[in-house]
Amino acid sequence: MNPVDLAFLPATAQAELIRQRQVSPLELVELYLKRIERLNPTLGAYVAVMADQALAEAKAKTEQVMTTDPADLPPLFGVSVSVKDLNSVAGVPCAYGIKAACDRIASQDDYIVTKLRQAGLVILGKTATSQMGSLPYTEPPGFPPARNPWNLDYTPGGSSGGGASALAAGLCAISQGSDGGGSLRGPAFCCGLVGMKASRGRVSFAPVGERLNGLAINGPLGRTTADAAALLDALSGYELGDPYWLPDPDPSFLAGLSTPPPPLRIGYVTRLDPIGEADAVCRQAVYETVQRVEELGHTAEAVTFPSLEDLIEPFTVVWQCILAEAGIPWVVLEKMNRWLYWRAWRINSGAYLRAVAKLQQIARDIVRFCAPYDVLILPVYTHQTIPVAAWKALKSPQILENVIRWVAPCPPFNASGQPALAIPTGFSPLGLPMGVQLVGRPADEATLFALAHQIETAYPWHHHRPPLAER
Repeated sequence: MNPVDLAFLPATAQAELIRQRQVSPLELVELYLKRIERLNPTLGAYVAVMADQALAEAKAKTEQVMTTDPADLPPLFGVSVSVKDLNSVAGVPCAYGIKAACDRIASQDDYIVTKLRQAGLVILGKTATSQMGSLPYTEPPGFPPARNPWNLDYTPGGSSGGGASALAAGLCAISQGSDGGGSLRGPAFCCGLVGMKASRGRVSFAPVGERLNGLAINGPLGRTTADAAALLDALSGYELGDPYWLPDPDPSFLAGLSTPPPPLRIGYVTRLDPIGEADAVCRQAVYETVQRVEELGHTAEAVTFPSLEDLIEPFTVVWQCILAEAGIPWVVLEKMNRWLYWRAWRINSGAYLRAVAKLQQIARDIVRFCAPYDVLILPVYTHQTIPVAAWKALKSPQILENVIRWVAPCPPFNASGQPALAIPTGFSPLGLPMGVQLVGRPADEATLFALAHQIETAYPWHHHRPPLAER
C-alpha cells in the first residue's frame, strides 16, 4: 500500500492491519510526522507536534503488538490521534488559542487523554482551536489560521477546526474535539468528515469541572462512522464524582454497527425560525439524505421545528460568561472575545441563573418535540463554509449576528443534551464538502451510528480526498 493510501485508511482499518502485523504503530507515526512536516505550515492544523513522545510511544506499542494476542488489543490500538488544544496533555503546552499562553505547560492529562492512552492510541500533537473555543472558525490572533484542505481560501470551521483540517488532509488517522454549539459538527461539515456530539454525560470532563452547564462535550471526528463510533467508545465512561453520567452502551457503539437499524420514523427540517431557511445547497443535502433513507426502507416527513427565538439570548449569556469566569486577563483576548467578556461583566448572577433555567426549560420543549421521531435530519449550518478572515473586519455585534445565523441548527441540541451526528453527503458547486446532521433521542447515539453506517455503506464517502493532500 502506498503511503498516501495508508495515511487515508480509516482508523479501524489501520488498527486491523496493526493486529495482523502488516503495519506497525511506529510506521504510522513516522508517516504522519512526515506529512505534518510537509503540509502543516500550509494548513495551520497543529499548534504543537509531539514528535519525540509519539515516536517513543509508537516504538513501545510496536513491541507490544509482537508479544500480545491480537484478540487482546483494543479496537484502535496503535492508531495515531490528535488532541484539541482545549484539553491538557501532560508536559505539553495548552494555550486555548491564546498566544500569550503558549508557554503554559500542562501538569496532568485530562481524563479523555488518559482514556486515549488506555485505548492504545498514540497522540501526535495538539490541534488548533478558535480562541477559548468560542467561534466557528479557527483564526486565533498570533497563530496561522487553520485552513480547509479542500480549498485553502476557506475555513475548516471551529472550534475543532485544527483537528478537522488535520484529519481531512491525512495528518492523523482520527481526531478528538469538543462541541459546545456545533464545534465538532461544524468542522465535520466543512471538511467532509463524521463528527459526533454525544449525549450529555457520555464523556467525563474530569479532572476539571464542567463550566457550561452541560452545553459542551468532548467527542470524535472520524473518516467513517465506524471510526467515530470506536473513538466514542474509547472516550466514554463515568469518572468518580462526575455531576452527570450515562451507563456504558451494550453492545459498544462499534459492535452495534453490525446490526442494521429497523425501519425508522424520521423527521426532516430545512427551516429554523427566526433565522429562516437554510440556503439552497444545504437544503439539497437534506433532501438527498431524505431520499436515501427512504430508499433504505425508512419513512420520512417534513416537520416544523420549534422557534429558536427564546434560545438565542440565554445561550449567548451562558457562553459569554465562561470568558469572564476563566480568569484570563481581558487584554490578551481577541476583539470578539473581549467584547463578550465585557458583556458578561455587566450581567449579575441572577441574570446568569435565569439564563440557565431558561435553557433547561427550552431543552424540555426540544426533547418533547423530538420524542415521536427516531431521528431528525437537519442542516449542520445554514450555508456552506466561509472564506478565511471573511468576518475579520466586521464589528463584534455583526460577527455575533453572523455566527448565530450560520450555526443556528447546532445549539438547540447542546441545550437539550441530545446526540447529534454530522455526516458528509457530497460537494457543493464550489467543490466544498456538504453534509447534514442526524439528531437522536437522549442517550441514543446507537441509532444514529446505525443509520449513518447504513447510509455510508450504500453511499460511500471516505474515498474522497483533497487534491492538496494527495500530492
